[in-house]
Amino acid sequence: MAGLLQALVGASEKAADIARLCRREQPLFQLLVAEKTGPDRNRRFLQDFKTLADVLIQEVIKHDLGKKFPELQGHIHGEESNEFRSPEGETVTVRVCATPGDTAALLLAVLAPEREAAELLSDAVHRDVALADAALAGVELSIPPRDLAIWIDPIDSTNEYIRGREDVGPVDGVAPAGLCSALVLIGAYDRHTGCPVLGVINEPFFQRDPETRRYRHHGQHRGGWGPAGTHTESPHPLRWQGRYHWGVAYGDMRLSSLSPPGPSPVPRVVLSRAEAPAVRAALEPLCGGRLLFAAGAGYKLLCIILGLADIYVLSEGSTFTWDACAPHAILRALGGGIVALAGALQARRAGDTGTPPELVYNRPIDGADGTERWANSGGLVAYVDPQHLEAVLAAL
Repeated sequence: MAGLLQALVGASEKAADIARLCRREQPLFQLLVAEKTGPDRNRRFLQDFKTLADVLIQEVIKHDLGKKFPELQGHIHGEESNEFRSPEGETVTVRVCATPGDTAALLLAVLAPEREAAELLSDAVHRDVALADAALAGVELSIPPRDLAIWIDPIDSTNEYIRGREDVGPVDGVAPAGLCSALVLIGAYDRHTGCPVLGVINEPFFQRDPETRRYRHHGQHRGGWGPAGTHTESPHPLRWQGRYHWGVAYGDMRLSSLSPPGPSPVPRVVLSRAEAPAVRAALEPLCGGRLLFAAGAGYKLLCIILGLADIYVLSEGSTFTWDACAPHAILRALGGGIVALAGALQARRAGDTGTPPELVYNRPIDGADGTERWANSGGLVAYVDPQHLEAVLAAL
């Protein structure tokens, strides 16, 4: 499987380029933010252009990975349907075509009459992304692609991506909202066991670049495998710097672009602002009365990975396999994981003190329909330090 990890990272970089493009280029930005609904809707604005950005990124990742690794074709899954209605009411299946011209023509069927927008997107879809990351290039793995499947979340925290708030200041290191919480998530799992084994998280909007106004990709380098490469080849001036993180947890192998966060005696807990009051009340004493809040499941999981928080608790079944697969693989690489909250609490109440079962990614929920088949229905707890996990389960 030489190059699969590199291919996942490269796909995330192209996805990040498209996500930035939609916010940078005026023909695309207008479609992204200026949509209207009902009688005031202007037909030249696609009603759900934000979904088109999601879908196009998803289809690009499917195309690029499936082309390089035919064994993965039919096993690359995403959140979005790739069917759209054209302005004339016809069904258009969004996909990557053989040439930029063909892809632009297909996108124009959805975006008509916005030809420039379609061409900008098509150029990004067909542009090669070169990685200059020596540490990543030196990673050698022996995981057969035929044993793997992929979950993609093309733009996690889509609402924050659309709102585009650029200057939301962090609270204790954690951004409570904003564009920085919009992430690209690509995770690979074992088809047979459902266990996550490879994960890539890309932060397209890590920070603004006011000096050069060019895209310079910076990897995280808190230790571990060292910095990711720089990539300065962009035909347009860009306002944002991005970065990516990856992890491998396969058999006894644990590799990551990051090193495990240092120990924290008092757990820092990050939650959704919609979290149940009873859960908040149970966790406040554990963390000295100070809870952290953030938008986006992927971003909250990233906070655990980066050591900005120690525990992410979600008591509702409002996340899905595509939200958790990539971060889960990285957490496993760092010695942590993601457990199903309801199952873990049930086991503790029954006196079982063993390690709670981790989430798996190959088992749809029986009797559920649509996307709900892939919900993490019992909530979850993400952690790096097992002692923090035990403290949270005891508190709940």
